Amino acid sequence: MKKKKVLAMTLSAAMALGAFGAMGVTASADDVVTLKWVQVGNGMPENYDAWLEQINPYLEEKIGVNLDMEIVPWGDWENRRSVITNSGEYFDILFTDQTRYSSEVATGVLMDLTELLPEVAPELYSFIPEDYWKAVSVNGSIYGVPSYKDSSVTQYFIWDKDIADKYEIDIQSVTDFDSLYEALTKIKEGEGGSPYYMSKNGADFLVTNYFDQLGAGLSALGIRYDDETKTVVNPLEDEELLSALDVVHKMYVDGIINGDAPTADDSNKYRTFFTAQGWSGAAKSTWGPNNGIANCEAVQYGETIVSNTTVRGSISAIYSGCEHPEKALELLQLVNTDSKVRDWLYYGVEGENFEYNEDGTVTRLNSDWSMAGYTQGTFFDVSDIQGQEGQWEEVKALNEAATPSAMLGFDMDTSKVETELANCRAVYEKYKSEFFTGAQDPRELIETIKSELDAAGWETIRAEAQAQVDATK
Repeated sequence: MKKKKVLAMTLSAAMALGAFGAMGVTASADDVVTLKWVQVGNGMPENYDAWLEQINPYLEEKIGVNLDMEIVPWGDWENRRSVITNSGEYFDILFTDQTRYSSEVATGVLMDLTELLPEVAPELYSFIPEDYWKAVSVNGSIYGVPSYKDSSVTQYFIWDKDIADKYEIDIQSVTDFDSLYEALTKIKEGEGGSPYYMSKNGADFLVTNYFDQLGAGLSALGIRYDDETKTVVNPLEDEELLSALDVVHKMYVDGIINGDAPTADDSNKYRTFFTAQGWSGAAKSTWGPNNGIANCEAVQYGETIVSNTTVRGSISAIYSGCEHPEKALELLQLVNTDSKVRDWLYYGVEGENFEYNEDGTVTRLNSDWSMAGYTQGTFFDVSDIQGQEGQWEEVKALNEAATPSAMLGFDMDTSKVETELANCRAVYEKYKSEFFTGAQDPRELIETIKSELDAAGWETIRAEAQAQVDATK
C-alpha cells in the first residue's frame, strides 16, 4: 500500500516538475530528506515548531536532512511502540532498549547495519567502544546504535550530607550494609522517622552482579559477571546478596526503612538516604535537586560493570524498510559528534530553554524541555551546565574502568522455554517487593520462592540456558 502511494506521489511530482521546467524553473537535484525519529519522553515539546526552525536549517546545511520527531509520553510508550513495530507503520529511527531490542530484531523490524555502519558513518563507528558494538550484536550482526553514555552500571549510596555530618558519620567509610545499619541507626535515634526511604523495588540493585547477563528477562536466572566458568544459577540464592538482605530485613523491622516500602512508589520526595544507579556528579545535578537535599553526596557501592543489558539501555535503531538508511546513519553520526546538534536535542530551544555562556557552558532557563536526553545519543558531546563541569568526564572514566561481563554479546534463545519463563517471571514478581524491601526474612522467603520456581519450570530454563552457554565456550 505504501509503495503504491509513494509511486503516485513520485509521478505527481514528476509531472509538476515538468510543468515548472516549461516555465524555465529547474528543480534541485539534492532534495532534502525528512527523517521520522520516534522517541519516548514527556510528550511533544510545546515549542516544537520553534525548535525545528533552529535545528532543521543546520541539519539541512550539514547533511541535507530535516527532522520530524514523535515524542511519545511515558505512559503511552509500550502501547505506541507495539503499534509501530507490529503494524508496519513507517519510521526512520526508533528508540529501543533491552526490553524489546532482541524481539524487534527477531521479527525483522530493525535493519542490519553491520556493513553499512563503517562505510557510511566511520566516525560514529570508531567513536563507540568495540565492546558496546559487541553488546548490541545479535547473532553477530548489529541492528542499532548504542548511546555511549553511562553505559556501564554503578550503584551509589546517596546522602543528605548535612544530616550525616550532624551525627559525625564518615559517609566515605560506609560502603556495605553492616556499616550502613550503624550509620542509619544513629540518624533514626536522633531524627526519628525512617531515614532509608525505599520504594517497592527495594534493594533489587543487589542483583547487579548478575544483571540479566543471559538476556532471558528473569532476575532469578543468571551468571555472575566475573564467573569464567559461566555457570547458570539463581542469583537470589547468592550468599553475598542474602547477607545484605539480612541487614535490610533488620532495618525494616527496626523502622529504619519505611513500613510501606513494599507498595511505595518512586515519586520524588525528601530522603535522608537512598540508593540509585549513575555517577557521583549526579548527586549535585539530579539526585539532590529532585529529592529536596540541599547538600547531597554519593558514595560508590560495589563494582562498575558493563554488560549487554547496561549498554542496551538506549539504542537508536533504523527501520528495516527505511528509504534513506544512509541519511539516517549520517544523522546519528552528527548527533554523536556535533555538540550543537546534541545540545538542541538535549536542552531544547536556544534562548527559550537554555543559553550558552561565554565559557562554552550552558545555563538552563527552565525545565520545560520534554525530550529525554538519554534516548538520543552520547552524553560526551553535550555541553556542560555551568557549575557542573566535569560530570561527563566522570561518566566516561567509569565506563573505561568497568569490568566487562563474561557474557557480553550473548543472547539466550528463549523460544523453547517461553511458557516456563512466563511462569517463573510471575513467581518473581509475586515476591520481589517483600524480598528486596526486607518486609520478610530473606532466608525463609527464598525457600518459598525456590519451591515455586521449581514448580514453574525453573530447572528446564536453567538446563536450556546452560546448554546454550556451553555451546559458545
